[in-house]
Formats: sequence, C-alpha cells, structure tokens
Amino acid sequence: MREVVIVEGCRTAVGKRNGALAHYRSDELLADVLEALVQRASIEKDMVEDVIIGSVTQIGEQAMNVARTSSLMAGFPTTVPGVTIDRQCGSSQQAVHFAAQAIMAGDMDVVIAGGVESMTRAPMFQNIGETKHSERLLEKHRIVNQGISAELIAEKWKLSREQLDTFSVKSHEKALKAIKEEKFSDEIIPIELEDGTIFKVDEGPRQNSSLETLANLQAVFQEDGKVTAGNASQMSDGASAVLLMSREKAEKLGLRPRAKIVARSVVGSDPTLMLTGPIAATKNVLKRANITMDEIDLYEVNEAFASVPLAWLQEIDNAKEEKLNVNGGAIALGHPLGATGTKLLVTLLHELERRDGKYGLLAICEGMGMANATIIERLDY
Repeated sequence: MREVVIVEGCRTAVGKRNGALAHYRSDELLADVLEALVQRASIEKDMVEDVIIGSVTQIGEQAMNVARTSSLMAGFPTTVPGVTIDRQCGSSQQAVHFAAQAIMAGDMDVVIAGGVESMTRAPMFQNIGETKHSERLLEKHRIVNQGISAELIAEKWKLSREQLDTFSVKSHEKALKAIKEEKFSDEIIPIELEDGTIFKVDEGPRQNSSLETLANLQAVFQEDGKVTAGNASQMSDGASAVLLMSREKAEKLGLRPRAKIVARSVVGSDPTLMLTGPIAATKNVLKRANITMDEIDLYEVNEAFASVPLAWLQEIDNAKEEKLNVNGGAIALGHPLGATGTKLLVTLLHELERRDGKYGLLAICEGMGMANATIIERLDY
C-alpha cells in the first residue's frame, strides 16, 4: 500500500464571531489559504488532482461547492476539480481521510484537503431553517441539542462544574502562552482586511479568564447544568488546508515530506450522547496503527465542550493530560466547524516538529454521534 505524506499545511488565524473576519467572504478566505498552500510547497497548481473541502453550513458563500469556487478564485486551472463534504465538526479531518484513501488506492498522487467556516456569515443551523427532525428518526433515537449532550457526558463521567471550568481556564492559559511565544506564526497565513490591517493572531483567547470569572457564568442548556459559554468552544471564522501526496510523488518532485498518515478511523456513536465518539475512534485508530497510547507524543482532542476531552482522558488507557491540546484548544482558540480538522492537524504537525516528537493523534467529535481519529508520524529527514 502506498504511503501518504503531508508536504505542507497552513491556516488563517481564527476570528471570533462578528470579529476581525466578519466582513471577509468565506469563499475568498479559503481561496487565500489554497493559494498560500501551493506557494509554500513550491508546486504548480495544475499538479493538484482534487480539492476536498469540509464545510458544515453550506449556504450563501459556502454553498454551490465552495471547494470548486474557491479553487477557481485561487487561480487553479479549470481542470482541477473540487468537492465539498459535511461530516459536521470533523469535516476537514474527513477530507484528509478521503484524500489519503484516493492516494493510497493509486487514483491520485496530489490532493489538497481542507475546510472553511464563517460562523458569522453563515450562522449555525441557517441551512436547516424551520425544518424539524423526522418522526421516523425521533421514534428511534432521542435527539437533543449538543449542549444537552455535553451535560449528559458531564453527568455520566461525574465531572464537576469546577473540573469543566478548570480545564477551560487552562485552555486559555496555554493558548495565550503559545501566542506570546509565537508558536502559531509559521502555520498562519496573514490576511489583509478592508482597513488595510493584517490579521494574523487568533482572536479567541481571553487574558482575564479565571475560575472566579467562569464561576459567575450561568448554565446555558439546562437550569441546574454545568455547561456554560465559558467551558464550551467558541463560534469562529477561519480556513485551513494541507497538501497530501504519495511519498513517491513527493520525492520525485524533490519535496520533503513532513509527516505521513499512519492510520485513520471513523465511527458512529450514540446520537444522544453524540460527542463520545472520539473514545471509540481513538481505540480503533490505535489498533489499526498497531501502536500503543504510550507511543503517542501529542494529542489534539477537539474541545467542543470541556466534558468531551475530560471524558476521553478517563476512558483512554495511559492518556496523559500534559500531552493533550498543549497549545490550548477550541475553548480558547475557537472552533470554525468545517475548518477545525485541518487546523488542528496543522498545529499538531508543527508542535511535533518543535518537540522532535514522532507520533501525533487527532480526534474530533461530530454532530449526530460520529467521530474521526487520525495518527500521523513526523518524518525526520
């Protein structure tokens, strides 16, 4: 089976909802990332055989197959196709899996996988409108808001409000430290805004986050609940992408592969708890990779809600909190739905390189009860 390698990856800084990127079209934002990606890799655009993009709210600028429209905006030849997919929060991670599978099968040699989401310009659920769940679905499953799922997880794993808030404060502290140390600088492409300013620093992390501050926030989803705006991911705007190749193609082009895709997993999980899928997906991907958790140097488990990675830590044998989301997560840095998968993958790759680590794990929970997990291996040339 052919090896699939990551040659390059980049992302925008993440904007808060109604923040710096509020007036920036999401299709143009993705186009900027696609153009920067091939420039960084020093390849010609006509070498790309497909552009696979994740986007959740496919309306407006994110409709009409934004993978195709953005690649055309970025100056890709008309011969380069594009497709947009929706696996909820793991959409761009799934894009990586589909791209890797095409390369492994020998159908393609060079594929871009990425994602885009403007939760300002295409608000959550706007694509659903007034549509209600089918009674046929509701007869079979209890379908609830994701916030209620997060509450159910906190209850099942006996997580206290203080534990959720403590995890969230740490997320902000780690993110602020990473920004101060310019750890994201190499992975972020600068975006010029309407007023001529350059946007290149994630907007989400809050300097004043503390246990005292978070303790004063009211529960959002149930009156006696534990889930608040402070221990949940932020709604955000952003785009990200990675360039994948067969190892043979990269070496033929004289390019240095930075990592290889070791194993992939996708699972369905309880649609009521909804957000527990990363537990099973992680166990599956470790088995597929034939490696143990002790061998994984770093892990990114998306912070949709604080209860998600905390439950994951309890369930995954030998998982260590000090290896988890070491530069902060979505609670601090934001969660631009369709873009989050490749955003986290890019961050994971850069941190592995800084630490001279070998294996990295990425796992993301997804709406309606699903999850993807990916293991990458940094390549040392």
